[in-house]
Amino acid sequence: MDAIPVVLDGYLAAEAEPGDRDGTVCWRLTCSAGTDHLVEEAVIPCTTMEPEIAHALLTERQPGDLLRVIGHLTLPGTADGIIRLHVDSLEVLWEAPLLEPDDDADTATVTDADTDRNRAIAALAEALTGLGQAEPGPGQSIRIHISPTGALGSGLEHCHSFDIAPDMAHRLADYLDAMNCCMDSERPDGVVLDPETVEELTALFEDIDLIALTSTVISATRPEHRPAVTQAMDDVFGDVPAPEDTDP
Repeated sequence: MDAIPVVLDGYLAAEAEPGDRDGTVCWRLTCSAGTDHLVEEAVIPCTTMEPEIAHALLTERQPGDLLRVIGHLTLPGTADGIIRLHVDSLEVLWEAPLLEPDDDADTATVTDADTDRNRAIAALAEALTGLGQAEPGPGQSIRIHISPTGALGSGLEHCHSFDIAPDMAHRLADYLDAMNCCMDSERPDGVVLDPETVEELTALFEDIDLIALTSTVISATRPEHRPAVTQAMDDVFGDVPAPEDTDP
């Protein structure tokens, strides 16, 4: 059967090993469709005879590295045969960071932290999957990778990749900016202002002459915009009389 040209992005599932023939190297690539469903993930056996690729895989690459491979996919001639990707080119898209072992670490604490982290990754992956469901369309797309930190071995199921269009990336940036801002009348739950700060703010607002402030703002506003500005100030400070409604 003819070999199929293919380009795949995936995570190195385990350390590469020398092949059955001299000069060959074999490894497994975990590829994902970009969703949080394991059924849409596949492990592709790969091999190469390229000396530079073989040397890099045996001496430089580690499990969890995100790789892009280009080669030819050979389909088995029988139902019990093995599919294999013969790689001609390899590109490292992202290197998994090394995690220094800590012999004194509390195993239970580490396990709880890993569980919380993995749940957070799953929630983020689900949200990003919704952004990437639509086709990116013509032009350049933007790829987002999320994964646990540290050396990856058995945790590849928590690695995800998403392609989104530039306009969606702008929307995502706007959402993140909104998360970092809040109205003056809103503050995150559990945040308690210092009593001295509350006293200072109270004194500040008590010293404000709302009528004078309203008069200054209205005078600096174009006539056609004054009703909207007056309403906005009422929303902030309450029902403040307009300057023409007050006694001279």
